[in-house]
Amino acid sequence: MTDTIISSATREVVIGFDRPFVMIGERINPTGRKILAAEMAAGDFSRVEADARAQVAAGAHMLDVNAGIPLADEPAILAKSVQLVQSVTDVPLSIDSSIVAALAAGLAVYKGKALVNSVTGEDERLESVLPLVKKYGAAVVAISNDETGISEDPDVRFEVAKKIVHRAADHGIPASDVVVDPLVMPIGAINKACVQVTHLLRRLRNELKVNTTCGASNISFGLPAREGITAAFLISAMGAGMTSAIMNPLHTEIVRAIMGADVMMGHDPDCMRWIRRFRETPPAQGPAGAAPGEGAARGRREGGHRRRVS
Repeated sequence: MTDTIISSATREVVIGFDRPFVMIGERINPTGRKILAAEMAAGDFSRVEADARAQVAAGAHMLDVNAGIPLADEPAILAKSVQLVQSVTDVPLSIDSSIVAALAAGLAVYKGKALVNSVTGEDERLESVLPLVKKYGAAVVAISNDETGISEDPDVRFEVAKKIVHRAADHGIPASDVVVDPLVMPIGAINKACVQVTHLLRRLRNELKVNTTCGASNISFGLPAREGITAAFLISAMGAGMTSAIMNPLHTEIVRAIMGADVMMGHDPDCMRWIRRFRETPPAQGPAGAAPGEGAARGRREGGHRRRVS
């Protein structure tokens, strides 16, 4: 099956059908984060650095880096963010922008093989982004919408994805370097959103044989207890063939769901990744094999209430 290799200067991540699910940390994104946007625009990247470190510590295999701030110099800010994140962690990056000049600036300073996020099916967008992807030897996220918008028919979205894959091939970019985003819509607004996506994922896996990703939190937008909805969606999507997602690794419920699904799908041999992550550390042993304070605690529980045995 298809493997998509993304790398930093020192580490590779492989996205693939027979491999553990790849978690791409979403938090380095000023959209909806006013404080982060203001800091980045002012040249303060301390929160970017903290978010990078925290997401990797929480288990992210890759990080998405976005600098979409209105009226700011996005190319310069994105390039600075990419350099900073690569200086504090060695995980590969997804360079995320709707502005081609910003993508070019990020790719120019990136060390390794990046994932470009993203290209859509509009001809103008394809002819501006794909040459850039080819020039820097990157992989690219292909979003399955075009000039007609986002169709609720998953088969229409499939045709858009197919067009992008074929156009990428025309530019010398193999299908293994195209990661399709099937477009996850809020299930609170479109009740069949998950059904539509899983149908599309099966076609993408079986017919185009391409890897896939999504903005996982979109599915739960506007609903309470969002982490539960997002976790349930990702389990369904993984079963249908999704191989990565841009998500928040700080949400433990979602990470547990992903790693548990990897176990069930046979992508975690002997459950070793699960065990390493969630095994409880036994308490330190005191003298004679007792845990520290154990004897004193037992004495407190029993003291004054011991029965005399005759």
